[in-house]
Amino acid sequence: MKLIVGLGNIGDKYCFTRHNAGFMTVDKWMFKENISFKQENKLKCLLARYKYGSEDLILIKPTTFMNLSGEAVRAVIDYYKINIEDILIVYDDIALDLGKIRFRANGSDGGHNGIKSIIQHIGTKEFARLKIGIGPQIGPSENYVLQNFPKEQTDELKEVLTKATEAIKFYIDNGMQKSQNLYN
Repeated sequence: MKLIVGLGNIGDKYCFTRHNAGFMTVDKWMFKENISFKQENKLKCLLARYKYGSEDLILIKPTTFMNLSGEAVRAVIDYYKINIEDILIVYDDIALDLGKIRFRANGSDGGHNGIKSIIQHIGTKEFARLKIGIGPQIGPSENYVLQNFPKEQTDELKEVLTKATEAIKFYIDNGMQKSQNLYN
């Protein structure tokens, strides 16, 4: 069983903000598959189960807000007995231009509070990530990430979300190294 975590902030106010690129990615994938997320209060997330080939997947969107994402990730890991090596976190990265994606096998939080929370709650930096570019950053990062994508970036956003969902499928089938070689 694998866990795919899309990071973002819950609520209509944040729905189309740059910080919700992770939510948008898993939403796009599950919408295409006609699968809905269901509220799981005790796990602090919205959760969808999906069978991809022979792989059982759990996709979540934490309902804790970005800075406390680790609480939901920890709860789901514990409840479903998921190994750290079977986790992929999908999130926004202001250091990457819009349209770019990048896989990482591990690493620091890079200033991202959602990743910082996950590292704190699971006790390791050794988990896979897929970063969705939302840059280039204009102004203070706290303000920039909470702004909606402008209308002129809609087509590019749709393309990168499609690319990201295809990249996740490729990662599940082929692993980190091949995914990095193809998408980074």
